[in-house]
Amino acid sequence: MKKLWTAALALLFVLVLAACGSSEENASGSEESSGEESSEIKVGATSVPHAEVLEQAKPILEEEGITLKIEEYQDYILPNKDLAEGRIDANYFQTIPYLELQEEENDYDFANLGGIHIEPIGVYSQKYDNLEDIEEGTTLVMSRSVSTHGRVLSLLEKEGLIKLDESVEKVDATVDDIVENPKNLEFDTGVDAANLPEVYKREEEVLAAINTNYAIEAGLSPQEDAIILEGTDSPYVNVVAAQSKDKDSEALNKLVEVLRSEEIQTFIKEEYDGAVVPVEGASE
Repeated sequence: MKKLWTAALALLFVLVLAACGSSEENASGSEESSGEESSEIKVGATSVPHAEVLEQAKPILEEEGITLKIEEYQDYILPNKDLAEGRIDANYFQTIPYLELQEEENDYDFANLGGIHIEPIGVYSQKYDNLEDIEEGTTLVMSRSVSTHGRVLSLLEKEGLIKLDESVEKVDATVDDIVENPKNLEFDTGVDAANLPEVYKREEEVLAAINTNYAIEAGLSPQEDAIILEGTDSPYVNVVAAQSKDKDSEALNKLVEVLRSEEIQTFIKEEYDGAVVPVEGASE
């Protein structure tokens, strides 16, 4: 009888161990399954307006099982460098011409996942309230980034301040392509984009072509303070970029879809009052 009880207890012990193992496997499997249903993406963005817009997208993405982490930057170089090195999954801060220039200069392999909004660039001045008052020989300061030169020069040409060589594509124009300059404007192209508001505030005599995101951060209103402001038909669309290998990422493409949704595009219109303009038809 004693041997029978011993055998029964041993069998019971084996069954208990098997049941525990099965429970652990089920729990582990449940965790793995849950992990597959949710994902996390890290997106780099300049503070205004890009990071602010991404904050609005966070809860919408959360409902889709996607956790969005935002890495904020204050310059235009590191977001692409960190993307190329895999520190972030995507970035949202740059225009198509700048993206293409960065790819060419740094041999990046990026993909444009979609355009979200336009930030009309403006020319600001503490001294002049209108174009007619601009004095001969005045200096216009713009970003050292060549990708913005054609943009600014096209704006000046549209206002009749200069004339560009007709054989040159506007987007590729540089100061060397100016063929007429009736006011003999001088051009300073050696300033980092983030420092342009500081130059504008410090040097009252100059004109400063400032990107809208930096203008807003500096407390400027493009509609009220710019003496020249780019139209909403600008081809310089701000896009979400990722490494080419991730162009089909479900989470990243869902991010673009959310950013182009009616809810987010309405937020952009109401929050920035024309300083940031949604891509036309993005929410359709």
